[in-house]
Amino acid sequence: MAIAGLAEQRTPLSAADDAVSRRLVEARLSAEPLAEFPGRLPVTLEQAYAIQSASVDRWPDEVAAWKVARLSPPDRERYRTERLAGPVFQSSIRTVEPGSCAAMAVYEGGFAAIEAEYALELGAAVPPSGKDYSDEELAGLVSAVYGAAEIAGSPMARVNDLGAMSAISDFGANAGLVVGPKISGWRSPGAGSLSARVAVDDFTVGEATPEPIGRDPLQALRFLIGHSAGRGIELPEGALISTGALTGVHDVRVGSTARVDFGPFGWFEVKFDPVAPRQ
Repeated sequence: MAIAGLAEQRTPLSAADDAVSRRLVEARLSAEPLAEFPGRLPVTLEQAYAIQSASVDRWPDEVAAWKVARLSPPDRERYRTERLAGPVFQSSIRTVEPGSCAAMAVYEGGFAAIEAEYALELGAAVPPSGKDYSDEELAGLVSAVYGAAEIAGSPMARVNDLGAMSAISDFGANAGLVVGPKISGWRSPGAGSLSARVAVDDFTVGEATPEPIGRDPLQALRFLIGHSAGRGIELPEGALISTGALTGVHDVRVGSTARVDFGPFGWFEVKFDPVAPRQ
């Protein structure tokens, strides 16, 4: 399906890479685990994002958000970039009130994880251009910030073990986004007001006191704007950008319940159900 505001500049897709895209989408639609990457791994970022774009075309939903994540140190050195991007589809986004629970679906036999993150909401469309935004201009594009959780997932249990090319090709290894409490006063938070903690099945798996949102999350937005401009993608007003893990990547499974706690701003829970086949 089309991305809102998309006039994408495409890297030509080989028949072999198109077959990879088709197989990745089929596995997600049928909720079928994949033991390995379904073909030869891409060797360039352009090749991996071309597979991702072809899969977006095939997916029966609209892109409403984007995830940004850091690459592993070896992949950063190899591909000369700090981060990757992947689409988040409208039907996989949930909004929850503090103290409530959202149900999210993950792939049995695949990869499933939860990550506490900040989600930035764009207050204006960002067309593709070569503009170099200052930090103040980036902050001015953000209409709201939310405590959120990315649901990472793939039919491939080894999607992350295989590296950035595998994750980028498969929608950035994304399975959804849970949008929780609004972070008020995010431009000048009080000392100690920013915190994040994740527990899975009542066991704490990660906690952190993140840096102010005006630092790393804005750099994730800067990356996405530049990345999108290079692909000819407009980021529409109201789009959400999930900016990267705060406490780590925490494995979950079908039947797990996770609690994501943003301290004084509130907490929410996520219950994990199996993905149902869509075919």
